[in-house]
Amino acid sequence: MANLVKISKKEYLSQIINDPDRKSFYKMITDIFSLMLFHKRFPKHYFSKYLYKKYITNIKDYYSEEFLYYKLKPFLNEQAIVETVENKLYFDFYYSQFNIRLPKIHMYNHRNIFVKENEYSEINNIPDFKIQLENIFMQNPSYDSLIVKKTYGSNGGDQVYKIYHHQLTTDDDAISKLYTDVIKTGFLFQETVKQHPELNKLNPTSLNTIRFDTYIDKEGKVEIISAYLRMGTNNAHVDNISSGGCQVGIWLQSGKMKRDGFSSYRSSGTKVYTRHPLTGVVFEDFKIPFFTEAKELIIKTARCMPGLRLVGWDVAIGESEPVLIEGNSDYAMSGNDMSEGGYRTNATFRKILHELNYL
Repeated sequence: MANLVKISKKEYLSQIINDPDRKSFYKMITDIFSLMLFHKRFPKHYFSKYLYKKYITNIKDYYSEEFLYYKLKPFLNEQAIVETVENKLYFDFYYSQFNIRLPKIHMYNHRNIFVKENEYSEINNIPDFKIQLENIFMQNPSYDSLIVKKTYGSNGGDQVYKIYHHQLTTDDDAISKLYTDVIKTGFLFQETVKQHPELNKLNPTSLNTIRFDTYIDKEGKVEIISAYLRMGTNNAHVDNISSGGCQVGIWLQSGKMKRDGFSSYRSSGTKVYTRHPLTGVVFEDFKIPFFTEAKELIIKTARCMPGLRLVGWDVAIGESEPVLIEGNSDYAMSGNDMSEGGYRTNATFRKILHELNYL
């Protein structure tokens, strides 16, 4: 993975001060006081969500992550069943029975016990670990890589590895590091999903996934709240915003991307992208292939677990169909808030606020 360069707080403050698109200092101060009265807390999201920009006038439509995290999810998701989506192995076991396309798991482990083809073995050294990996590649000659991801407790692309077949013989350090990390806990060894050529145009180095979030109302109706596309921007194989990726909202009706792309202010500062920084592809009106099929997949998936009423789903667009990557009952909702131009402008999200008496 390419190294992520983080901007210091001092540098970020300097960028805000010198940003030609920022509001006047007087306007920013009055904005902040207005939001303090409205949200009854200091609005830390004022800067992280670019609310200091001149063109953002609906500042009360955006929410802090603290509100989204503590006020919504605990009341909409049954804690006894969140492991169904939070544990990636459980996720595969449960949702694969519904004929939902998922990345194939070839092996998984818990510490030094590895399970492959319904048989388990104990692996205590790197040579034996290499043999297991080599067997997967030999049995799947079309593969040139595997995705290795932590089974539980990973966030923002952390501890997601992409290992290439040739590294088994050319990069002992990478295999050694992978083995050392893997045997500390549990990991899945999955196929690398080959994404649609159209999405490769945006960025070919990462699997560029759509983050949908869904809401199930009291009558059991599933609605998609919002969607945005995540893309790597630094030659990394992950697309997560916290890893330096970029997100762009998608219009649910047309499947076309919106104009503005956002990254973490810690990596991009005050920049708002209108085209991909590596490939130069313009975001606005870029059509996502198989978007209707992706929406149908998400509605079907959400219906399978009605006790999880508010979930973020990650979907890849494969060469011939959408592929469900994972679900998150504890997902960061700030990305959806930004891609919608303020969650409070979203009709489905307002239903959630109404149900919980926040509207």
